[in-house]
Amino acid sequence: QVLTLDARNHGGSPHSPLMTYEAMSLDVEHLLTHLGISKCILLGHSMGGKTAMTLALQRPDLVERLIAVDISPVSTAPVSEFSAYISAMKSLKIPDGLSRSAARQLADDQLRPVVQLPQLRQFLLTNLVEVEGRYVWRVNLEAISHHLADIMSFPVFHKPYPGPTLFLGGSNSPYISSRDYPEIKRLFPRADVQYIEGAGHIVHQDRFEEFIAAVLNFLPAP
Repeated sequence: QVLTLDARNHGGSPHSPLMTYEAMSLDVEHLLTHLGISKCILLGHSMGGKTAMTLALQRPDLVERLIAVDISPVSTAPVSEFSAYISAMKSLKIPDGLSRSAARQLADDQLRPVVQLPQLRQFLLTNLVEVEGRYVWRVNLEAISHHLADIMSFPVFHKPYPGPTLFLGGSNSPYISSRDYPEIKRLFPRADVQYIEGAGHIVHQDRFEEFIAAVLNFLPAP
């Protein structure tokens, strides 16, 4: 059984002014309780990976195995880079009544000067939705920009997570660096670090089949 959940302020989840890893991991914990799931294998990408790590470190009894995709338990890229992305998203101007394809093309053109990677633009544009003829961002940009420093950092933990852990990075991405290995091993002593050749930050999009193979290989035999 595979469940995909939207983080708060993302996708179909409710918007909230609070956006810390402690709050987001508590959301996952509450969902597990609500669904009666006493133990799960948890997989998260980027911010979701930090949320998954936080839950595993806070409630190791709930997490049988952990997979963190292209992210480490350390402070991430400079806040300024993501600030620029959010500013570009906020300043987007799309006329009402455009077709979805025309709106996406226009948004892509407006984001291109700031968000130069085409894959990253496409990833951001999945959040552009039509509501009553108007195009809006379904992510809560205000809360995300307000909590950007929290999202880029990682909470302090002293007790490690004892379960099997896979850190699965893209070979073309800087987000799991050899500089992070000591902290990875301190917090996740049973961690295995792997890289998927040719993948950037959005590993599952760049190299889908290799990503699925690596995840399945890490799961326990049925």
